[in-house]
Amino acid sequence: MDWQEHLLGIFPRDLAVDLGTANTLIYVRGKGIVLNEPSIVALADHDGSVLAVGREAKEIHGKTPLHVRTLRPLKDGVIADFDATNKMINHFVRKVLKRSFLIGPVMVVGVPSNITDVEKRVVVESAREAGARKVYLIAETMAAAIGADVPVFETGAHMVVDIGGGTTEVGVIAFHATAFAESLSVAGDEMNEAIVNYVRKNLNLDIGLYEAERIKIEIGSAAPLAMPLETTVMGRDLVTGVPKKVAVNDEMIREALEPPIDVIVKFIKACLEKLSPEISAELLKTGILLAGGGAQLRGLAERISSETSLEVRVASDPLTTVVRGTGKVVEDLARMKVVCLR
Repeated sequence: MDWQEHLLGIFPRDLAVDLGTANTLIYVRGKGIVLNEPSIVALADHDGSVLAVGREAKEIHGKTPLHVRTLRPLKDGVIADFDATNKMINHFVRKVLKRSFLIGPVMVVGVPSNITDVEKRVVVESAREAGARKVYLIAETMAAAIGADVPVFETGAHMVVDIGGGTTEVGVIAFHATAFAESLSVAGDEMNEAIVNYVRKNLNLDIGLYEAERIKIEIGSAAPLAMPLETTVMGRDLVTGVPKKVAVNDEMIREALEPPIDVIVKFIKACLEKLSPEISAELLKTGILLAGGGAQLRGLAERISSETSLEVRVASDPLTTVVRGTGKVVEDLARMKVVCLR
């Protein structure tokens, strides 16, 4: 065994983690993205033991026996259940590393830009509980900019809007630092809830949040489409109480999504109004970058561009932009750790 093999037996590869409200993604240094699973845990009621995590827990959500409960331990982008988060991260890290090491990995974790000191401590403690020997935190908007190859070390200003499951983050990046950051607790989850409420009110059908999410992905939009879309929604008839399926089209779902989309667009415009004249002038050249799962909604970029008069582009594979950027920091930590939160 040479010295490199010996060290690999002691030190694991370092990790980049996008700990999201809806999904957790993990990037391993030298390997890339190795995990992308729902941020959900199934626990036994009597002792809190973990029965399923991630994709398996999502599959049984809403179908669990009385002694089992499923929960999403993160809410609005931050940790709401410390114990469940620890168990979830531990499970994912063990799944990724596959074996024990004498010394834990370095972890770089993406967090909301306006995270409080208390919330920072909770995230760091969760990562340490999962075995990290050292933890760095990076703002999700900064990570998204790096993941989308924005030149963050240059002096130009760039606006990033990261629409995740629990929050919509707006950040302005300039010279490897965040010049402006605000967060809104309206994002993908609220879109799903809006669909649930619309279908209940207009179709007398009770559906689950994951069914609503599927509908949003399949036919959801923020602006009229050139080609109509339709899908079947399945749930429980509120009148008869029996299972039922109903056809819905993009126009209906667009009406359902309008309230949260309107809130998000107005939030972005309100953020633009708070910027300095110098940053505003820069954004006329650099525009707005959309990242996060919510950026995939059809017509959203065009809607924001129409209402802000700025060029809006969607990052390639927007769901993984944050973890890819966090991964770039892990790959070159000595140079890139300057972009992390202090």
